[in-house]
Amino acid sequence: MMRRLRRTLAIYGSVASMTPKTFLAYSIWVWVEFFLQIMAMIIFVYFWRAVYAGGGALNGLSLRQTLNYILLAQIILPLAQTRAVFRFGFIIREGQLIIELLRPLDFQAAEYADSIARLGLYLLLKLPLVVIAWLFFGLQLPANPAVWGAFAVALVLGHAVLFFFDWAYACLAFYTTETWGLSVVREGVAAFFSGALVPLAFMPGWLQGVANALPFAQGLYVPISILSGIAPLSDVPRLWLVQIIWLVSMLAASRLIFRVAVRTVTVQGG
Repeated sequence: MMRRLRRTLAIYGSVASMTPKTFLAYSIWVWVEFFLQIMAMIIFVYFWRAVYAGGGALNGLSLRQTLNYILLAQIILPLAQTRAVFRFGFIIREGQLIIELLRPLDFQAAEYADSIARLGLYLLLKLPLVVIAWLFFGLQLPANPAVWGAFAVALVLGHAVLFFFDWAYACLAFYTTETWGLSVVREGVAAFFSGALVPLAFMPGWLQGVANALPFAQGLYVPISILSGIAPLSDVPRLWLVQIIWLVSMLAASRLIFRVAVRTVTVQGG
């Protein structure tokens, strides 16, 4: 039993170990994203300072709380994004799907191992952004280790929820010849309903209900609300429970949808 477990971990660990090599091969994109995130933070900071120019609080949030949330959202946003749509579009277009399915390992599990490795690497690469936000934009981080622990668990759970949701959503690639439009729709909807642009607390009640009915907030708003202090530690068990329910549901749905969709493949080229 233990030998089989060690062998399984070694196999998927090898898959995950390829992720840093990919980033080294395409390092220019890391620098482009780094620059764009700094520009986004500057824009959002001055925007929200203008909004709060009259003083007071908005929906119970002070300027400092809002800025903390927005800065963290811009830093963590790439962590809540997955590449399942692009991945499916590529392997279908290039005819590599059959190769992936014939490998002696679970296709979804291998992709999740790669996704977790990317999450860890992203966290490491975002440390300079955290320092810049702290030095120049007044980012305040909690000193309580319990808050950091709650944030870490919520981030991993939320990332898993989005991975399995995107896996199910990416199955639409089996029914179309182009995935660019699918990715645009996904990113646009996610940017708004994840709370990346506006804290969900600022939305009217009915719109918050829509956001809570979608999985995107689980990967961004929930962990950031914990780290920024919007959600107190007393709310963490409830937030984790909601994330776990989402995770189990999305895992089951993604496996079922993929099993059905893989039977219908639109192959390009010839």
